[in-house]
Amino acid sequence: MFSHIMVGADDIEASRKFYDAALGALGVAPGNADPKGRVWWRSDKGLFSISKPIDGGPASCANGGTIGFVAASIEAADAFHAAGLAHGGTAIEDPPGLRDGAFGKLHLAYLRDPAGNKVVAMHRLG
Repeated sequence: MFSHIMVGADDIEASRKFYDAALGALGVAPGNADPKGRVWWRSDKGLFSISKPIDGGPASCANGGTIGFVAASIEAADAFHAAGLAHGGTAIEDPPGLRDGAFGKLHLAYLRDPAGNKVVAMHRLG
């Protein structure tokens, strides 16, 4: 359904360090900058990017928005959370753990990145 997701970041290097660490814990290779200064992470599932806003204004996060990354295991989701915290992320919501709801059993690990974007690593249990 999606080709890519891009979020704004005022401090590209702080956000790059966060995503290199957090996504690296999920098995994603470090991001690569393009000629416009955007940084892209690639997987066989799609692309994720950070960019300074094109209009020159400050970056802002989506109130109510969340970007979810697939984690292959509970351990990978927890590693995403720990790596993100160690690289400028902020813990939000409940601590990483099991949620049992309308979509089945999920292990979720929520963070805000250095720019304030809400992200989560999700592992779907059998």
